[in-house]
Amino acid sequence: MLEADQEFDCPYCGQVNTARLDLTGGKRQVFVTDCAVCCRPIKVKAELDEEGEVSLDIQREDGE
Repeated sequence: MLEADQEFDCPYCGQVNTARLDLTGGKRQVFVTDCAVCCRPIKVKAELDEEGEVSLDIQREDGE
């Protein structure tokens, strides 16, 4: 499996979004994606642990 989808809540509007992670991109990844509902930018920090589990840190791109 080279990709994984992870759901998260938008930090602006609270709606559920999905991030598609490239598992070949390393154990730590940082990227910005737009909310599918309110279109605001979301900073996503993804970390892959030793067992292959993904954890996400979701932040507003505007820093608030």
